[in-house]
Amino acid sequence: MRLPLVNNSTALTAVAVFALFAGTALRPTTAAATSSTAGVALRAPLAGDATAVFAGGCFWGIEAVFEHVKGVKNAVSGYAGGTSASASYDEVSSGATRHAEAVLVTYDPAQVSYATLLSIFFSVAHDPTQLNRQGPDTGPQYRSAIFYNSPEQKLAAEASVAQMTAAKTFKKPIVTQIVPLEKFYEAEAYHQDYAVRNPNQPYIVYNDAPKVEHLRSKFPKLFREQKHATR
Repeated sequence: MRLPLVNNSTALTAVAVFALFAGTALRPTTAAATSSTAGVALRAPLAGDATAVFAGGCFWGIEAVFEHVKGVKNAVSGYAGGTSASASYDEVSSGATRHAEAVLVTYDPAQVSYATLLSIFFSVAHDPTQLNRQGPDTGPQYRSAIFYNSPEQKLAAEASVAQMTAAKTFKKPIVTQIVPLEKFYEAEAYHQDYAVRNPNQPYIVYNDAPKVEHLRSKFPKLFREQKHATR
């Protein structure tokens, strides 16, 4: 299981949007957590931009993958899908709020389509056949989920799952939830751009860096070497 992060921050302000376990490669405790701030308001998407929210294990890896996709303007780690009116790392990790660690992706549909983002999510960012876990991380907060913000996104996600199921893309059943997005809570500052800021951290090296390399090999025309500078 993942080592807990120390976090003394208060619950986050809700932002509504239209919105392998191996060796020591564990998600670490970090002193940065004690001085982090949370609840920073998310900037509204610019005209012409769109948003998508994905969950598939630790948000560090999901964020890292989408930050390297051409056409993605921003990727923000956070929490979605819970029943509580607030969300913080400690609360979500306890399982009490029923939120999932998720990533809000802001993108330019003229450069990359939602269908392509779905393909990257399913084939690169995580394993959609793992129930309530992903790699070394276990619990419902690490579940596979797509939080749609329009009927079109819902239909596209359902069609993608149906197509992969018919094609038997995976040996095991796809367990990804496809549910409406109600609220997205931005995670604490120390979680944002974690893989970019900590490339040599063992958890990142073992669990998340390979995903970025998989993106490079599977989607070479969409791969961007450096993340889009938005912060």
